[in-house]
Amino acid sequence: MTAHRSRRRLAAAQAALAAVVALTATACGGGSGSTSGASGASGASGASGDENSGAGSSATRTVRTAMGEVKVPENPKRVVVLDTAELDSAITLGVKPVGATSAGTESGFLSYLTPQQTRGIENVGEIANPDLEAVAALEPDLILSNETRDADRYDELSAIAPTVLTETTGFPWKENFQVHAQALGKTAEAKKVTAAYDEHAARVTEALGGAEKAKETEVSMVRFVEGADIRLYANQTYIGTILKDIGVGRPAIADKDTFSVDVSPEQIDKADGDAVFYATYGDAKKAKESETVGSSLWKDLDAVKKGNVFKVEDELWYQGIGYTAADKILDGLKANLTG
Repeated sequence: MTAHRSRRRLAAAQAALAAVVALTATACGGGSGSTSGASGASGASGASGDENSGAGSSATRTVRTAMGEVKVPENPKRVVVLDTAELDSAITLGVKPVGATSAGTESGFLSYLTPQQTRGIENVGEIANPDLEAVAALEPDLILSNETRDADRYDELSAIAPTVLTETTGFPWKENFQVHAQALGKTAEAKKVTAAYDEHAARVTEALGGAEKAKETEVSMVRFVEGADIRLYANQTYIGTILKDIGVGRPAIADKDTFSVDVSPEQIDKADGDAVFYATYGDAKKAKESETVGSSLWKDLDAVKKGNVFKVEDELWYQGIGYTAADKILDGLKANLTG
């Protein structure tokens, strides 16, 4: 980077941060939207494709967001994303962000994304705790996130660049993707992505023997989480929608319009089904995976006895939350349920 470029970025960062301070001092109540639990609540913001003439010669597009209508550049060039779903959406739509928050992994990004897909993306801090100075230094013309992560700093982010927030993440991932596509100016590409996904899901259903046969196969999703009870993921989740899309059945305990049903290791028999997929977030011992999968209750599950238990990557199946991840999950479901 040249000295001139460095000075220009530093000046831009200082100017943006000065605006942040000024806006914070004078703002009256902005940025305090709903902050329902991550990956849990339903409801997503809509988006409008209206085109408007912005200041000067720059064209803008108005997007309906969780925080109201926001004018964004017609063709944003320097995008910063602050959560994993937003990163998946951008990459799916052929946009490489200039910056993204870290997912807490060794590389900073979720492992299902290839080095080619993430190479050159600057780390701008942790999810739900971005470094605003680092964001400003990248001179973004668009920022994507959600209320769950960044409602409290919406004013500061908006002082840096137009900021598009969806209400939450997780369950309404398809609706959120459409908002991201509107903001990125990629609605035509989004139609192709969703059509290809629907066709992929239909192929998986057919591979399972058709709709009726698929419905007879009960699939249980178990997640061991460090610092929490064991989660049996239900219908109002990212993974729950993918299972619905291929038409498989769910165990009665998880076939509910809720986020999850939490159980202890002593209740793991409730997780039984024709097939069990499980993943672990955090340390396996602290998440109770070790003691649970080694228990007699686990070994007595019908799925275990039939060899239909599959350990999957948490970063892909639970953290990715987008169409790029979903396509890989569909491949995994097909391979394991038809193998």
